[in-house]
Amino acid sequence: MRLDINPSLRYTIPMNIFVKEKAFYARFFRLTGAVALQNLILLGVSLCDNLMLGGYSELAMSGAAVAIQFQFLLTQTLTGIGSGAVVIAAQHWGRRQREPVARTFAVAFALALAVGCAFGAAGFFFPERVLGLLTNEAGVIEQGAIYLRTLAPTYPLFALTAVGTALFRCIESPRVGVYISLAALGIDAVLNYLLIYGKLGLPRLGIYGAALATVISYVVQFALLVFFLFRIDKKLRMRPREAFKIERKYIGIYARVALPLVGSAVSWGLAMNMQSAILGRMGQASIAANAIAAALFQVCAVVIYGAASASNVIIGKTVGEGDIPKVKAYTRTMQALFLSLGLCTGAALFTARGLIIDFYNIAPETRGLALQFMLVLSVTVVGTSYQMTGLAGIVTGGGDTRFVLINDLIFQWCVVLPFSALSAFVWQFPPLVTFMILKSDQILKCAVAAVKVNRFRWIKNLTGSGLVNVEIEQQPQHDDEHVHQG
Repeated sequence: MRLDINPSLRYTIPMNIFVKEKAFYARFFRLTGAVALQNLILLGVSLCDNLMLGGYSELAMSGAAVAIQFQFLLTQTLTGIGSGAVVIAAQHWGRRQREPVARTFAVAFALALAVGCAFGAAGFFFPERVLGLLTNEAGVIEQGAIYLRTLAPTYPLFALTAVGTALFRCIESPRVGVYISLAALGIDAVLNYLLIYGKLGLPRLGIYGAALATVISYVVQFALLVFFLFRIDKKLRMRPREAFKIERKYIGIYARVALPLVGSAVSWGLAMNMQSAILGRMGQASIAANAIAAALFQVCAVVIYGAASASNVIIGKTVGEGDIPKVKAYTRTMQALFLSLGLCTGAALFTARGLIIDFYNIAPETRGLALQFMLVLSVTVVGTSYQMTGLAGIVTGGGDTRFVLINDLIFQWCVVLPFSALSAFVWQFPPLVTFMILKSDQILKCAVAAVKVNRFRWIKNLTGSGLVNVEIEQQPQHDDEHVHQG
């Protein structure tokens, strides 16, 4: 059935790129800044291990880096679980419906806990086998196994914390995640220094000390999350018994909408581990250089990830409100902001690469490779900023969660990984060439993102509210788009 939309929503959208709405920019930059700061602080936990172990031993640093790659797969899976819940809940939050938000996140909490337990068991009981999939360097595996076995028991708590901070982003209280992460970083930094190097009379524990410091920081993060969620929060007012109160209908909604995002995140995490495995079989210098480059890239890209989270929440909430013209106007403005962020991030990465490497006690070969890898990333991050935020932020926030999964599967498993494996093991190209192929999808995806985002066929209502559940009649003065029932 075709019906016309609410007459109050029928107006011609100005063709100028930037919307003239101060409230939009305030919300966008507030959410972006808070999420970016939280991500930066969380990365600081890993970066503390990376930097301090780099000063302690290159072998220990490489071992921790490989172990963190396994945890990266866990983190990506949790990102998918949390993002899937946000996509659904943000539209309900746009209508100020508290109960569906709580029920949606109850499903996400249960799934996150199961995933955390599974990863924890694998990392604790089989660390050598897990790390053997990522590298064949015996010394690196030995050091990494110490780190992973120590950290693995806290993965269930880490999983619940990750989804909990996504909940606070959804209800537009991202500062809670900042407070939690900041406390964890302070604890981890101090304990890293004391336990890795044996200061203030404590034993010199090396990589085990780094892992132990991170364990303590994860426990503190979880305790703070529980405190904020059940005692401080005044918006959602979730009670402890509601955290895992699951209703069947929300399982179905979550499975339909969120599981494609979980699948995309898992696919991406597996692909990143495969990339590390390819570089990990090109020598210890490649492992260390990739660890350094990846750490710096993640720090420089936190604003991009923050922008993706902000656009996800803002677009989802606006779709839930039923204001489709405003969704389109926001989308056009966000694309310009994403490109600007990418250019600034690339310039920062290029400028800081030499300064950061000076902190590491590494061989000249490793230093040269790290500089080359960072040069590549300073270019590809512009593409990352546009396509990742456009697809994972705008498109998924609008309700179309399947497209990102299909897009990632095609580019990662049909283009990037096969050709990079050929480059490394058949054609035997230098590590730099292989690294360039591994990051090429960040540029290639931009063309896909430009078409997908600007066709606006990703706008779907997921609330069942009836506000935006019919196709829009094509009007001469309007864009030719459709709005689909979720």
